[in-house]
Amino acid sequence: MVSVVVPVCNEQANLPELRTRLTAALGDHEFECILVDDGSTDATAAMVRDFAREDPRFKLVSLSRNFGHQAAIVAGLTFARGACVAVMDGDLQDPPELIPDMVRVWRKGAEVVYGLRTARRERWFTRATAAIFYRIQSRLTKTPMPLDAGDFAVMDRRVVDVIVAIGERHPYVRGLRSWVGFRQVAFPYERERRRRGARKYTVWKLLDLAVSGIVPFSVVPLRLAALAGAGISTLALAAGVVGLLGGMPVLASVLVAVTFLFGLQLLVIGLLGEYVGRALEEAQNRPIFVVDDVVGLDPTQTARERGSRGPATPASPQ
Repeated sequence: MVSVVVPVCNEQANLPELRTRLTAALGDHEFECILVDDGSTDATAAMVRDFAREDPRFKLVSLSRNFGHQAAIVAGLTFARGACVAVMDGDLQDPPELIPDMVRVWRKGAEVVYGLRTARRERWFTRATAAIFYRIQSRLTKTPMPLDAGDFAVMDRRVVDVIVAIGERHPYVRGLRSWVGFRQVAFPYERERRRRGARKYTVWKLLDLAVSGIVPFSVVPLRLAALAGAGISTLALAAGVVGLLGGMPVLASVLVAVTFLFGLQLLVIGLLGEYVGRALEEAQNRPIFVVDDVVGLDPTQTARERGSRGPATPASPQ
């Protein structure tokens, strides 16, 4: 069976088309579609309940509030039962028609088939910031992560079980997907433009996603901060010496040095605070998400969100 995990938040305008296209695309497969309602304030949850009533292949996982896109994906992975699991966004920017082709690649032995965006029909600002982020990320992290690859993917049962078992409080699914390893194959595609509804990622949420994509996978920023501190301290000292030798007033030289060092200290403290804050949240051991209700699924399965199930044995394709 193929499981399809779709995180949704205020996507009532896209749900009817999503259902139609997904059903048509996977008509030849045994499948389940798990729609994870991430604290929607519109009729999203009610529509999914109607879908589940009309077609038992559609399931609902309703979270108690908005926990974020990545946490919603993990919630869906927790409940997924298929031998392979597809992840796609509910705004239809990831074409569901591509899932059968990705499943075929999985059947040939790939354990992760990730969508590689060869083109993005989005605003220039979104394209530019995404391109910059992925390239910075690839430079800073030890884990090799493919450029321009999002959450759209088909993963083997083993990969899904490992990701769920990790249980990070700030999951970055595409990073964890790369970190676990196994045989990974790129699947090039063109990412569509959102046609209905508003995009859910604000600038702040994008920044938080960027931090989640770097901090858990790298200590390079801390090393860069240390090197920057040494470099700026040296420059400040040199500037002070040159200033004194060149006749610059002592007070001006001191102000230059203090300003440099103060700015650097704020930068380093902020960076350390981010790492310490993330470590604190991991130590608090709070659940990644809280389930309010499920439709068409076993509610007791929510205990697995903490990683109580270990990696499963390889699942044979169905």
